[in-house]
Amino acid sequence: MTFRENVSLAGHSNYKIGGPARYFCEPNNTEEVIEVVKWARSKRLPIFILGGGTNILFSEKGFAGLVLKPNLRGLLRAGTTLQSGAGVSMAELLDFAAGNDLEGLEWAGGLPGTLGGAIRGNAGCFGGEIKDRVTEVTSLDISGRTSRVVTRENPACRFEYRNSIFKRRDGKEIILGAKFALRPGDKEAIRKAVEEKIRYRRERHPMDYPNIGSMFKNVPLNKVPVARRTELSHVVKTDPFPVVPTAYLIAQTELRGVSCGGAMISPKHPNFIVNVLNAEPAHVRALVALAKKEVKKKFSVALEEEVIIF
Repeated sequence: MTFRENVSLAGHSNYKIGGPARYFCEPNNTEEVIEVVKWARSKRLPIFILGGGTNILFSEKGFAGLVLKPNLRGLLRAGTTLQSGAGVSMAELLDFAAGNDLEGLEWAGGLPGTLGGAIRGNAGCFGGEIKDRVTEVTSLDISGRTSRVVTRENPACRFEYRNSIFKRRDGKEIILGAKFALRPGDKEAIRKAVEEKIRYRRERHPMDYPNIGSMFKNVPLNKVPVARRTELSHVVKTDPFPVVPTAYLIAQTELRGVSCGGAMISPKHPNFIVNVLNAEPAHVRALVALAKKEVKKKFSVALEEEVIIF
């Protein structure tokens, strides 16, 4: 187990943006995670838990504490139950499921990041969410003087739209792993369904530039003013309940292609802010503020960030 100092967080973010972490560690099992937390506590260092870095904008100042990136990689199958460590990427999880003829996660084709991050934010797309198949989540509660392992069944995880108990208890728990209830399926049909989702993303998302996915959550229809719902009814989709796509709202404010420094609101998908030319965190934050301001002015809708912004 190695503690590294002054590690650039730009190298651990899809955005390729961010200052240094004072300390950085990637524990490989639960026992090591516990020891790392104990070490940080002994030095009175704040802890930031990092997954795949696919939905985070680090500041130029970095993080003056310990960045803990759990490298928990185990994958096991028992019948139609799949068990995975939190550090497994979603791509690896889907490949393992398909290789074992297990279906139920095809909606996540092309979803970036790790399982831990997907559980924390109840990731979802194409009408599916991570909560749909999770039966159990194991985490490490680090809120007290002594860390303790906690196992919750699905209802106790309090999953909601892009939310969970782990997100609400931000920084107080480290997700270690989860179990999924899947169904027997055909390997080739599963891989084909996953590839279709990946192709959809490639065609519609600006994958040629560093990005951290959708900046904002889609807007639940019940949060749209009643007076505006009729004009937006033609774009409402189910995700997994009626929402208005934020990309449409931003597009209607004519912000496609607007840039600040090296950051740009993507012309291809305006809910993405891409790093086109060595963008700085301040450039991205300025565009986030601009999009929120213009959508609020035009539609009386308050956008809510889906990503983490330091």
